[in-house]
Amino acid sequence: MAKIDWAETLRALRSRNYRLFFTGQTVSLIGTWMTRIATSWLVYRLTDSALLLGLTGFAGQIPAFFLAPIAGVWLDRWDKHRTLVATQVLAMLQSLALAYLAFTGIINIWWITFLVLAQGTINAFDMPARQSFVIEMIERRADLSNAIALNSSMVNGTRLIGPAIAGMVIAAVGEAWCFLIDGISYIAVIVSLLAMRIERNATQRPKKRVWDEMVEGWRYVTGSPAIRSILLVLALVSIVGMPYTVLVPIMAGNVLHGGAHTMGFLMGMSGVGALASAFSLALRKTVIGLGRMIWISAAAFGVGLIVFGLSRWVWLSMLMMIATGFGMMQQMAASNTILQTIVQDDKRGRVMSFYTFAILGVTPIGSLFAGALASRFGAPTTLVLGGICCAAGALWFYRKLPEIRRIVRPIYIELGIIPEVAEGIRSAAALQTPPEG
Repeated sequence: MAKIDWAETLRALRSRNYRLFFTGQTVSLIGTWMTRIATSWLVYRLTDSALLLGLTGFAGQIPAFFLAPIAGVWLDRWDKHRTLVATQVLAMLQSLALAYLAFTGIINIWWITFLVLAQGTINAFDMPARQSFVIEMIERRADLSNAIALNSSMVNGTRLIGPAIAGMVIAAVGEAWCFLIDGISYIAVIVSLLAMRIERNATQRPKKRVWDEMVEGWRYVTGSPAIRSILLVLALVSIVGMPYTVLVPIMAGNVLHGGAHTMGFLMGMSGVGALASAFSLALRKTVIGLGRMIWISAAAFGVGLIVFGLSRWVWLSMLMMIATGFGMMQQMAASNTILQTIVQDDKRGRVMSFYTFAILGVTPIGSLFAGALASRFGAPTTLVLGGICCAAGALWFYRKLPEIRRIVRPIYIELGIIPEVAEGIRSAAALQTPPEG
């Protein structure tokens, strides 16, 4: 059995700024996952409605549908470090507001929807800012793929811990304490951001009108078959598959006949799968082969949803949540890594805003549709249909893969990611160059 080289696996943590961010964000994300679980359970407890669960998911993600493309233009202009400090402070205030309303008993579905909508607006700027800021936190560009993989590990490690803690906290003292813990946890990431040493770039690119820059970003994305195909399959999985999270309370309560603990464990198992996926990516030494993982992971996600929808046993449902978590994170992280590797630096913010759009922007439509479909035909049927669509999307991407490889390969050679080929080209060029003198 091969021994894991931890120094190599965690190589992005050698960068001081990234190490600070990783530590602070880990603490904060535990609280974030607690709030997500507590919000879903609170809505279900107050309303007993699948439609309103879908509406809440819609409110939390619809801002990205309208704001993400515009946010990308501004992020290519703004200082991303200062932007992140601002978004984290605003997110902290949102969680503390939820805690106050829950503790005082004022909380109702409309307050929840409003505050979830506010958080969605913050996320429309925060997520692409975090994604595009990664490259500024690491000291060696070669560590970019490892940093993205470690980010995924962080998100999903906390996704494993947060829901499990949330289930116990909700059962013991109620949802309000989850919101309060989340609000306090933001202090860690804010402090880590303020402790960074950032080199400000005094030179700025010429500014065009916002609309012109947004159109330029759109043409860049749609004009690249590789970027376009990656974002399309990601958007498909997001719109038909990701809404499974809003149906988990129904599956836990009505189908599996459990409670908050069951929901917490189901989401926790999804976190186990996602963490395993992220760890496998961190062990990779190259981005070569990630294109193949996109279609494989999308297919695994779809099959996991189908079996989860058909399952009536808690143990089988937990196993399928591991599969869905693995597939979902593998696809997202692999897509992120390839995009960040091949994108031009001056368009990074805009491309990552479209990445955010493909995940958060279209998901609210899926959440709303899933809630309506589940209220009419049931959550199990909705999950099965979503899984079939994900599997079909995986097959489509598989057929596009040869074209994507032809486009990406020259970029990998230029960046030295395929060192043998790059060295061969340099050697051939040296042989063809006549000696001086």
